[in-house]
Amino acid sequence: MRATVRKWRNGARLAITLFVGTVSFAAQPSQAALDVFELAQLSLEELGNIKVTSVSRKAENLSSAPAAIAVISGEDIRRSGVTTIAEALRMAPGLQVAHANSRQWAISSRGFNDTFSNKLLVLMDGRTLYTSLFSGVFWEEVDTVLEDVDRIEVIRGPGATLWGANAVNGVINITSKNAKDTQGILISGGGGIEERGFGTVRYGGQLASNVYYRVYGKYANHDEFTMIDGGAGVGDSWWSSQGGFRLDWEPSQDNRFTLQGDTYHNEFGTKLFLLSSNPIGLIPRNAHTDANGHNLVGRWTHALSGDSDLTMQVYYDKTDRGFGIGSEERDTADLDLQHRFHLGERQEIVWGAGYRFSADHMTESPDFQMRDPSVDFHLANIFAQDEIELVTDRLHLTLGTKLEHNDFTGFEVQPSGRLSWTPSHRHTVWTAISRAVRTPSRAERGVHMFVDPGSLLPLAPIPVLVSIDGSETFGAEDLIAYELGYRFQVTSRLSLDTAVFYNDYDNLRAQVARPIEFRLEPELHLLFPTELNNTLYGETYGGEIAMTWRLSDAWRFRSGYSFLQLQLHTQGPDPAVTEYEESASPHHQAFLWSDFDLGDSVELGVGLRYVDEMDPQLVPPYLELDARLAWRPNKHCELSIVGRNTLDSHHREFAPDLLTFRRVDVDRAVYGKVTLRY
Repeated sequence: MRATVRKWRNGARLAITLFVGTVSFAAQPSQAALDVFELAQLSLEELGNIKVTSVSRKAENLSSAPAAIAVISGEDIRRSGVTTIAEALRMAPGLQVAHANSRQWAISSRGFNDTFSNKLLVLMDGRTLYTSLFSGVFWEEVDTVLEDVDRIEVIRGPGATLWGANAVNGVINITSKNAKDTQGILISGGGGIEERGFGTVRYGGQLASNVYYRVYGKYANHDEFTMIDGGAGVGDSWWSSQGGFRLDWEPSQDNRFTLQGDTYHNEFGTKLFLLSSNPIGLIPRNAHTDANGHNLVGRWTHALSGDSDLTMQVYYDKTDRGFGIGSEERDTADLDLQHRFHLGERQEIVWGAGYRFSADHMTESPDFQMRDPSVDFHLANIFAQDEIELVTDRLHLTLGTKLEHNDFTGFEVQPSGRLSWTPSHRHTVWTAISRAVRTPSRAERGVHMFVDPGSLLPLAPIPVLVSIDGSETFGAEDLIAYELGYRFQVTSRLSLDTAVFYNDYDNLRAQVARPIEFRLEPELHLLFPTELNNTLYGETYGGEIAMTWRLSDAWRFRSGYSFLQLQLHTQGPDPAVTEYEESASPHHQAFLWSDFDLGDSVELGVGLRYVDEMDPQLVPPYLELDARLAWRPNKHCELSIVGRNTLDSHHREFAPDLLTFRRVDVDRAVYGKVTLRY
């Protein structure tokens, strides 16, 4: 039965974020500020020439890249005042970024949002952060020194041809700076409301004329969020500590080596609804969990000639994380090889191969069991992409595919074709057709767990349990994506970037209800069993537009708007299974951020963001204001105060579908920060 297509609405609300009248007290920044924060003064043409690597796995200009890509620079992160990478992603048009509770985020591209958003691949310096247990990213564990982030590249749309399975709706590639660019001492710290306290110490030095390094340590303490009625806290406060290093060595012009690693420890307070057999039912419990991890990445790049190079990367990643009803220990080793070369004068080929081995062990509980508590997982791939210059400096055709084999679904083929036309340096038109797949997670193939019954609980005359069971027949989800984009530098101070898409999905995950059971053991109760299968299919379509407007050397606007429509259907008898997926991402989103340099040493940033309602999740539309005021008394010191969600004391952003601890509100946050650089 086809699900009723939900009509999009509330478009008129977006006018509030299209323009903000602001008075500029602009002045030229001091020379010291130019030396330290020179990226802020790049022209739009220079920004368009920033090199990105996520689209083609080789350096190319942002302005001509044949994909819907946005770059969040390290300077953007600094001027926003954010304390986490997840927060920084609000600056990318088209991403759905929502705080689910104090430590968890729901982040996705072009729909299907959840705390385990399973169609978004995230990389940090070449290391994959996607978890194969639930499919998705544990955003509270994605951390580094934000001052050391060079850029975050955000691709909206498939990237599976180069990056493999699970790069279905987007790729986020976080790249840190070379150790050579982070010399000296950095000390920063602060605290306030919600952000109780945080601090970072980083030191960069030189071992030899061509060997640079940095080491760092950081700490953060986050307050709990509020229950939806505005009453007591939900008990989800948490703190984190992390340390790491990076070493960059260039023994010759043709060779570059990088070795880097991190270790972290997080502790979380969590209120879960856990199974109790006396009396039976899910009851609230304050749980204490933690997450520990260590990783080591080595990378070698060898230039074979002026237009050919070879890169080899290997990394090891160990995680030990608890999630209230169980825990997971995982060891992952990954090897990746890539070769780039020119074939004749008009073809540039990038090809490579990779292998990943991952071994896990699960700790179970009455609420959480796995069919196989320990599994070894193997993943092997080979890919090739050919960029053909059809018309010199004007028309480029890029063809590629990736062949991947995994232990769950066997071989998967993920091809793509991209066409880019650049009639002048101010205009780029591109289009793409791609296939991508999402491979099953461990839980989807073999979990048995009990979850919060939510609204069913007060309606039942006897105790109620709701279970989720994975299926050994759960297969890969499929996507065929069609995209069209246009970039236009209107003037030397104004640029526009637009993209539209149509996505055709098949074999999507559905949580399907089985017949209700009356159980007598250990006492009388109702069991609502559900099973995960691939009975959903459907389409999504929409578009995004981003604008950058530099009114003067000291005043810049950035804005973005996105529209998204999901039309999902089920092959089963129950159309209700489509409601959550269709409502998990808003139809309309918009943001506007304005940066000012006030005088020689004062910065002001003000941002508005609007998010449309999500009805079945009981999330109303909201408009929020973020702001940052900073003063640099000299080139070594910066003092700033930041306000987040300042229009309301608390508001709702997302309702998790898995491992839920009931709905909570995001609280207003105000905090100060001091940064010293020497």
